[in-house]
Amino acid sequence: MTSFDGTYVLVGFDGSPGAEHALRRAVEEARTRRLPLTVCHAWHWPYPVPPSGPEALETARKMGRHTLDHGVFVARRICPALAVRPRFAAGPASAILIEESENAALAVVGSHGRGGFAGLGAGSTALQLGAYGHCPVMVMRGDPGAAGPIVVGVDGSTSSEAALAFAFEEAALHGRSVRAVFACWEAEAIASAEMGMLRDPEQLRTLSGARLERTVSPWREKYAYVETETRVIMRTPRHALLEAAVGAGLLVVGDRGLGGVPGLRLGSVSHAMLLHAPCSVAVVRPRR
Repeated sequence: MTSFDGTYVLVGFDGSPGAEHALRRAVEEARTRRLPLTVCHAWHWPYPVPPSGPEALETARKMGRHTLDHGVFVARRICPALAVRPRFAAGPASAILIEESENAALAVVGSHGRGGFAGLGAGSTALQLGAYGHCPVMVMRGDPGAAGPIVVGVDGSTSSEAALAFAFEEAALHGRSVRAVFACWEAEAIASAEMGMLRDPEQLRTLSGARLERTVSPWREKYAYVETETRVIMRTPRHALLEAAVGAGLLVVGDRGLGGVPGLRLGSVSHAMLLHAPCSVAVVRPRR
């Protein structure tokens, strides 16, 4: 077992190319975490007009069941020794996955399913699960086996501490390096007595670098075998993370940082990463 509570890895599967990527990553996550895998498919009537009768509705249900069976078959083919559980339910995919995530150690979905609009960085299911999921949520974009470093955003919040824990654990499980990023131009991350340093970029960089090293140091000691890099970027958090994520295998962010609007489940930076990051994104929230 890993340090994140949960008894299985959850993956949403609708047969789309994005779901295929998510399934392959979820199988690998379940295997390395030594947890069973739950493959979940939410079916619904897929057309804007009501079904003509019970026969048509039953046909749609059977098509959904066939999609789920295919996902389970692929997962077992990839890793025959893995325990795979199918979960078939009627209703909105986001609501069902959020419910299923309550007892999961990790939830994995593709950035887009079969529905949605072309050109969006992430579909509604990925965004809803990222905002309301009960466990770390990994939204897959591109190659599920991308071998770049794991980039994690650090701002001193409890959410970024949870993100650091997840990032180092992922790196240890998969033999990756960690790149911890701190963005200087975030007023909430600077003590009021130090605001004058904004007029001295080099002094601000030195102060921020020292703070970043103090934050990362306990994780570097715990995972001494994980290659770790710290990077201070003199840009806003959004731009700093997008810059640092180029070539990354995974970007890890907390659900919300030090700023933002109270009550929102997902901060503006994390939301922007789900939409615009050039790699897969994991959203991690602190244990409640």
